[in-house]
Amino acid sequence: MMPVFLHTSRVGASADAPGKPLIIAHGFLGQGRNFGTLARGFAEKRNVISVDMRNHGDSPWHEVMDYDAMADDLAAVIEIHGGEYAHVLGHSMGGKAAMRLALKRPELLASLVVADIAPVAYDHEYHKEIKAMQTIGLDAISRRSQADQILQASIPQASMRAFLLQNLSIKEGNARWKPNLDVFAESMEEITGWPAPPADARYDGPTLFVKGGDSTYVLTQHEPAISALFPAVEYTSIAGAGHWLHAERPKPFFEKIDAFLDKTGR
Repeated sequence: MMPVFLHTSRVGASADAPGKPLIIAHGFLGQGRNFGTLARGFAEKRNVISVDMRNHGDSPWHEVMDYDAMADDLAAVIEIHGGEYAHVLGHSMGGKAAMRLALKRPELLASLVVADIAPVAYDHEYHKEIKAMQTIGLDAISRRSQADQILQASIPQASMRAFLLQNLSIKEGNARWKPNLDVFAESMEEITGWPAPPADARYDGPTLFVKGGDSTYVLTQHEPAISALFPAVEYTSIAGAGHWLHAERPKPFFEKIDAFLDKTGR
């Protein structure tokens, strides 16, 4: 299957930046711009390419939404924009795609950074949020505040509504959802799951798992599965952060990853 050519946002250190490029892959219902401030920080030392994953943001829609396909998309980004190989940072869904890429195409990675996700299937799902977004009559929406008011009935958390509404595009009074919500609803098992890798698959390169101190996504019981696939793994935790650790505690998130990238010498 041919990859989807993802929308990318580049922040350049300089043409002769010493470090290998960094590819950033966001989580489910996110966009590359969610990492804008962090990308500018990383770009002090290396070129940074933030992507919109398939069916998200300004990237193309496709009926297939699984991790092998998402890994192939990231491989194409590295081959087109990243040079010989690149560091890859992925959060949540983007972290699973990055792990899959490392196992399929290890030669493309200078290092792997996984933010608050493990190579396991999870019980959580987002059917409620997707359904709430789908049931908004966009023809009657001309302001984001109108959509926010409608969502309150099913999604009481203001922070979650704000996150979801980043995906609502309103131009010249016309509203549309950027994500492919129908495919998301059909593909929830693939998105929350983790396909079994080949028996001999593993990535031996430098690997960092960053977890939120208050998050339950990466647990001690997950470490054997992580170590089997990524034997050079290091772990670090960010106190006071949950699953969206890059947004909740951006400074320590940046500092820990920046130090790790420097340590790789790449």
